[in-house]
Amino acid sequence: MIARAVVESRLMTQEEVNVCKRRQAELARKGEFVPLADVFVQEGFVTRNQMERITRHGVLEDSMTRAGRHIPGYHIVSKLGQGAMATVWKARQLSLDRIVAIKILPKRLSENPEFVERFYKEGKAAAKLNSPNIVQAIDVGEAQGYHYFVMEYVEGRTVYEDISKGKVYSEQEALDIIIQVARALAHAHSKGLIHRDVKPKNIMITKDGTVKLADMGLARARDDKETAAQEAGRAYGTPYYISPEQIRGELDIDFRADIYSLGATFYHMVTGKVPFDGPSPSAVMHKHLKEPLLPPDHINTSLSAGVAEMIEVMMAKNRNNRYASTEDLLQDLEAVRRGEPPLQARRRVDPRLLRNLAKIEKEAVKETETAASAESSNAETAVQVSPTEQTRWTFMILLSAILAVSVILNVYLLILILRAK
Repeated sequence: MIARAVVESRLMTQEEVNVCKRRQAELARKGEFVPLADVFVQEGFVTRNQMERITRHGVLEDSMTRAGRHIPGYHIVSKLGQGAMATVWKARQLSLDRIVAIKILPKRLSENPEFVERFYKEGKAAAKLNSPNIVQAIDVGEAQGYHYFVMEYVEGRTVYEDISKGKVYSEQEALDIIIQVARALAHAHSKGLIHRDVKPKNIMITKDGTVKLADMGLARARDDKETAAQEAGRAYGTPYYISPEQIRGELDIDFRADIYSLGATFYHMVTGKVPFDGPSPSAVMHKHLKEPLLPPDHINTSLSAGVAEMIEVMMAKNRNNRYASTEDLLQDLEAVRRGEPPLQARRRVDPRLLRNLAKIEKEAVKETETAASAESSNAETAVQVSPTEQTRWTFMILLSAILAVSVILNVYLLILILRAK
């Protein structure tokens, strides 16, 4: 939008914009993430004052302000935020005399049927949900060529705002927030909707501590096979929090994708770091697919074992190793908040390990029974056995028992080590 604005204002040509985009990409490969507007200034195509006029008071904002003023029944109060896909305004709904938020699709996207359809799908998806932990939908419509979506106004802050200021949440603070988001997801999943974009920016916290999940822009019905086919092979989501199956563009995305993204958000909140980082979105997504997760308690050593276990199960790369339902996740979250162990997470242990453990235990029992039988036989013929032989048999029995216990302990330690990794 900024690139288009500078071209329309005749401050730069499209070719000059492309030069700056290539420069921005070069910097990103070196690990420097510079906003495009700053690159325009650094490369000498525009001055800082010209860029500020464009972004704050110029063509871009003026056009969106005009769009907001043309929505009947609402009075625009102020701008709340702006992204690549839409601008959100604080407004007063005149008929009910209440404050609402209005998301407006830019004119350039309003001319694209695919974006318009997705925009209305967001409104319809939100309208199906009725939870105190989900931002409520109020209305959708079109006015003067602009498409808008009216929703509940939430006064407060986002988790992203806290994190961007360097905040690392305490375990209890994070649990209180994640539990409320999990409740929102459980409600959405019960209605057949998958959010697909759970992240700190979409988690809002009101002044009284109520948490609300926002932005159903990427939400998809579990049984929407038509949309799934259209999106097959394409990654929809936010790179830092996206699930492996979303990266692969799989058709049957389900509730476990949201659990993964919530786990990645949980990880960021309690460690102050994203689970995987890299010089580009593709590098980050590659790590989601291939790189082992560094356990969160290796970064924040004050975390309880229960929180670390839950996050690792939530972020299992194979979705079959994640929680079997959002309700199971909620049970563990609430248990850990009460100071109890996460039993559902511990049931997600690889069954092959359990089978191997059972086999080893069976062999150990067999060895013990053999040793006991030999001891019994020795007792019956004690008069015929010399003291030296008795000592040797006793030593063998004790050694067998010690070896059996050692094998069991080693297997248990192996399970703990695999879980930690």
